[in-house]
Amino acid sequence: MAIFMSLMGVSVINVALPSIKHALAASQSDIQWVLSGYALTFGVVLVSAGRAGDLMGRGGFFILGVTIFTLASVAAGLAPDADWLNTARFVQGVGSGLLNPQGMGMIQQYFQGPDRARAFGFFGTTVGVSVAIGPVLGGLLIQLGGADIGWRLTFLINVPIGLLTLVLAFLWFPRPLIHKPKQQADKGLGSLDPVGALLLGLGVLAVLYPFVESGSSDMVWLLLPTGLLLFYLWVQWERWYTRRGYSPMVDLTIFAISSYRNGSVIMFLYFLGMTSVWVLVPVYAQQGVGFSAFEAAMIGVPSALLSAWSANWAGKRVNQHGRKVVIGGLMLAVFGLLSSIAVVQLHQHTGLSLWWLLLSLAFFGLGHGSVISPNQALTLAEVPLTYAGSSGAIMQTGQRIGTSVGIAMITAVVFAVTAQSSWHTAVSLGFLTIMLVILLALFMAFKDLRARRTQKAAITTAKQL
Repeated sequence: MAIFMSLMGVSVINVALPSIKHALAASQSDIQWVLSGYALTFGVVLVSAGRAGDLMGRGGFFILGVTIFTLASVAAGLAPDADWLNTARFVQGVGSGLLNPQGMGMIQQYFQGPDRARAFGFFGTTVGVSVAIGPVLGGLLIQLGGADIGWRLTFLINVPIGLLTLVLAFLWFPRPLIHKPKQQADKGLGSLDPVGALLLGLGVLAVLYPFVESGSSDMVWLLLPTGLLLFYLWVQWERWYTRRGYSPMVDLTIFAISSYRNGSVIMFLYFLGMTSVWVLVPVYAQQGVGFSAFEAAMIGVPSALLSAWSANWAGKRVNQHGRKVVIGGLMLAVFGLLSSIAVVQLHQHTGLSLWWLLLSLAFFGLGHGSVISPNQALTLAEVPLTYAGSSGAIMQTGQRIGTSVGIAMITAVVFAVTAQSSWHTAVSLGFLTIMLVILLALFMAFKDLRARRTQKAAITTAKQL
C-alpha cells in the first residue's frame, strides 16, 4: 500500500504538470522542482532511514514515513502557490525516504531463497500497477475537476490510501515498533553513526542540487566537486568508525560482493535513462501533439500493466535463470525505445497515428518489469541481514541520483532542441539518449553474468580437486 501510494504520487505528477503550471502561474524552475525536489529529499534521508530501521525496528520508521507522506499530500493538495507546493513535495520526499528502505528490509528479513524472489516479484507488480493507475487516475481527476481543482485531487487521493496503510501497519506489524539499537546498545547514539549520516546526506544533497536547479545559475555546479569530496570523507569516516569497533552506517565490505556492486551500477544506469521516458511522453503528447491530459495518460497504460505482469513472471524465475532475466528485460527496453522513435518519426512524416506508441511502449514495459524486481533480488541476495535496510537504501539512493540527473540532463536536451526544431525531433533524440544509457546497463549485466559464470566454474573446480 505504501509503495503504491508513493509511486502513484510520482506518476501522477507527470500528467498534472501543465495544469499546475497554469493554475499556480509557476515558472519553468518551479516545475523542475515539482519533478525533482521530491527525489532530492528522498535521496538525502534514504540511507540514514534504512540504517535506523535495521537497528531500531523497521515498523516504527515505516509508520512515521507514511504519516509524514500523508500529511504532506494534504499540504500539497491545498497549496496556494508554487513555493508552498514545492515545500510540501520536499516533505513528501522525506516521508517516502523513511518508508521505502523499511519495505526493502522487511522483504530481506522475512523471506529467503525462491520466496524472496517471489516477494520482490510482487513488489515489482505493485510498482507496475501504481505506474499504470497514476497517470490514468490523474488524467481522469484533472478532466473531472478541471484545471484548477483536478491537479489538487491528484495529491489528496493519497490521503485515504495513507490512512488505510496506517491502520494495516498498526494491526499487522510486530511489537515493539521502535526499540533500542540491537547492536552495541551500550554506545548509545554511536551505533547510529550520526556523523556518517550527516556526511552522506550532505554529499547526496550537493550532488543532486546542481542537476535539479541547473537552470538558475552556473554557480550551482560548484557544489558538484563539494559533493564528491563529501562522499570521499564519508568513506574514510566509515572505515575509521569500523576500526574503532562501532557499527557503521554502511558496511563498506558489501561493495566487495560483486553481485551487489554490479547490480547497483545496473540500477543506477537504468534509472538514469528509464525515468525520463514517462516525463517526455505525456509532455510531448500534450504540448507537441495536442492530446488532453487523460489521452496522454492512456498511452502508458499497456506498458505499465505489462510491466506489472512481467515483474511477477520474472520474480518467479530469477532464481532459475539469474542475470539472464535482467539481460532479456534490458534488450526488450531497447527494442521498445527504437520502436517508439520509429512511431514518432512516422507520425511526423507520414501522419501515422501516435496511438501506435501504445504498442511500442508495451515492449518497454515488458522489459521494465523484467529488470527492476529481478535485479533487486540478485543484488541483495548475498547482503547480510543486519545491513538489509541500509544496503537496499544505498541502491535506492543510486536510483534517486540517477533519476534526478537523468531527468535534468535529458529534459534539458529535449527542451533545447524544441527551441530550434520540432517536438518530434526533440523527443526522438531524447529516446535515443535514453537508449544509449540503457545499453551501458546492458553491458554491465553481461559483465556480471560473465563474473558469475567464472565464479561458478572456480567453485566447481575446487570441489573436484
